[in-house]
Parts: sequence; structure tokens; C-alpha cells
Amino acid sequence: MIRTPWRRRDEPLDHAELARLLPAPGDPELSSDRLSGLEEHLMTEIRNEIRNEIRNLTPGAESLTPGAESLTPGAGGLAPGARNLTPDAGSGSRPTRRPGRRPVLVGAGAALLVAAAGVAALTGGPSGSGGPGSAAAPPAGTVPAPVVQVARGSTEGLAGAVADISGAAARTELPEPRPGQFLYVRSEVSWMVTWDGADGKNESYVEKLHPREVWMSPDGGTGWLMEPYKEAIDREGITLDGPGPSQPSLNAPSYDYLRTLPTDPDLLLKKIYDETEGEGNGPDQRAFTTIGDLLREQVVPPKLAAGLYRAAARIPGVVLVDDSADAIGRHGVAIARADEADGARTEWIFDRQTYTYLGERTVQTRDAEGVKEGTVRGHTAVTDRAVVDAIKQLPAAPAPGERSAPPTPTSTPTTSAGT
Repeated sequence: MIRTPWRRRDEPLDHAELARLLPAPGDPELSSDRLSGLEEHLMTEIRNEIRNEIRNLTPGAESLTPGAESLTPGAGGLAPGARNLTPDAGSGSRPTRRPGRRPVLVGAGAALLVAAAGVAALTGGPSGSGGPGSAAAPPAGTVPAPVVQVARGSTEGLAGAVADISGAAARTELPEPRPGQFLYVRSEVSWMVTWDGADGKNESYVEKLHPREVWMSPDGGTGWLMEPYKEAIDREGITLDGPGPSQPSLNAPSYDYLRTLPTDPDLLLKKIYDETEGEGNGPDQRAFTTIGDLLREQVVPPKLAAGLYRAAARIPGVVLVDDSADAIGRHGVAIARADEADGARTEWIFDRQTYTYLGERTVQTRDAEGVKEGTVRGHTAVTDRAVVDAIKQLPAAPAPGERSAPPTPTSTPTTSAGT
């Protein structure tokens, strides 16, 4: 095809004249309502597209299954410049979803994710607010991160405390879930969001404390998550069902899988080191994190829970902290370890009298990565663990006038020993 060659224009352009003839340019800034609508629409399209892609995956392919990373952008309505440091985006903010099983973003799904990033860029504040990726106001739905005095940790008394904790875990009366039943865990959670402020300095904010409820079948194939605080999780929750059979592992366990693990602490620790080789910030930290992941949002067989605590005490760098507090303010002793890479210390907190698992807290032990010493990077509190008959079913509540409900064949006490 013959194209007309481009020729240099001989006469000069009168830009002033052209400016008078052309209409005035529009305002490139979108309204906040319009931006919110675009973001919500794009996130909905992303979720739908990924679900469609997942359905086409062959068995054995990577997928969004229970424990996989989520595309949730963190707290609902995070302002531009905010980065949600929930799972696994930053040391010290511990995952609520296991690493190792990544969502597959192909075709239109990947394109939509890029488009969502473009909308996030459009939501940057007005000129002079600190540049791209910054915001003049703190992220919506967040509060300043708590700052605490960093308590000293020591190996003194660690062995005795672990003996008490593992003994309490082994004695837990846990009903064995039957096929068709579901393991239920309810927690109060809050994780860090780093805000790139208008002055260019990082400010530490955390999500407002909010509930998180998970139902999971014993085989791990069926589940449900309710965390309405999260922008990309529907008010009624989202499915955790897998697209097909998957191979369970320490990074993506099911209750049935956990029952097959050895309870001897030495054998457990060897398996953990072998299976997590090459992950995380060094083998010792990854082993500690893996055990913590199992305790946070699982119902673990009692003897295995006891073995996990004893295995954790054998990891170099693990210490006992005399006083720590979970997300709802319950105090107790803690088994803890600081990540050598960034100084974030994760503490598993146990009741002083019953030695039952209360929750977890991650505290910054030194200034690093823009996070000041003493900053609480995240904390959780387990408020219920039970075995129920259906998704969205809640454990039986105490009758009016009763102080607490005794354990039933389908329910465990609120403070079950980390299991």
C-alpha cells in the first residue's frame, strides 16, 4: 500500500491562535466518588476473571485455594500511598494466608490487575501532596500503630514454660471433626499499613481491629472466609474452595494432613526445615513462622500442637517474654523470636494460669525500614475455635444467665490450647 509521505510544514504555527480556537482543556482530576467506583468495579472484574481462569486450570496447577495469597488491597478504602503489609508483604507482618500457592494471573486477569494499578496511580493527591504514591491524609480505615516498650526476651525459664504450654495443649479436649463438618476459627486481627506521607516520610498505621472468621472442611477442599473489613471481600464472605484436588503441605495444610504429621518434636522440626528450605529470611525464622502459621488459624490435633511447641523451643533464637498482650488486651507469657533481617519479633501469647493460646503480636525491636522500635506491626486474638456442622454456622452461645458454655461434642472452649 502506498502511503503519502510526511512533509515538513513550511508555514509556522500560530499556537496562540490555535489555543483560542480550541476548547479549554477539562479537569484531569476525577472525583473521589468516581475513583472509588472505578476501583470497586476493577476489583470486581479482577476477582471474576481470576475465578474464571482458575476454573480452567488443570489439577495440580497453582491456584487460589485456602491459604493462597489474596488480591485484597488491605483495609477498605485505603488512601493512595498506603501499602497493606498483611500476609506476606513484609517481614514482621505475618501471613494469614500461606505462601507457596500463588494465584495464577493470566490473560485478561493480569491485564485487569495492571489496570487497577493504573487507577491507584490516578488516585494520587493533588499537585504538591508529596508526589506519586503519597497522600496528604492517613489511609482511611486505619489508626496510628501502637507503640509499646520492648520487653526483654531470655532463654531463662523457656524450657519450663514450654513444658507447661505443651502439656496444656496435649490435654485439650478436641472433638474429632466428621466428614461434612467444618473447623471454625474466629479472631480479632489488625495488621500494619505503611503510609507514604506528604513529607516523604513513612508513617506506621494499622488496620482498625476487626473480626475474621474462617470455616474449613477437614480435607481442606471446602471453606469460607468472612472479613467484611477488607475491600475485596464481600459482606457475606468469599469461598475458599479449591478448583480441584491439591497436595496439602505445611504451607497449605488441612486437618486431615496435620493428623499424618509426626508428633515427636525432633522429627517435626526436621520436616519443617526440609519442607521450607529456601523460603523466608533464613531457615530458623522460616521454621518459626511456619509453626506460628499453623497455630494462628487452624484447629490442630492436641498431640501435634504439643509437639509443635516443643519443636519451636529447639529453634535457635527463640526466647521467653515475661509479658505480652494480644489484640484485645489479654496479657500472658510469650514464646518469641526476632527476625534477624528487620528486627520484627513475633510473640505467641499464652494465658499465665491455663497456658492456653491467646493470640499473636509482632513488635519492632529496632528502628528498621522506616518502622520505629516498639511499633506493633500486627496483632491477633483468637476468640473461638470449634467444630460446626455447616459453613457460616456459629458455635452454640451460652444460654442467658450462664457464665460460659461447657464444651460440647461439636464445640471447644474459646481458649483452646493453641489448637
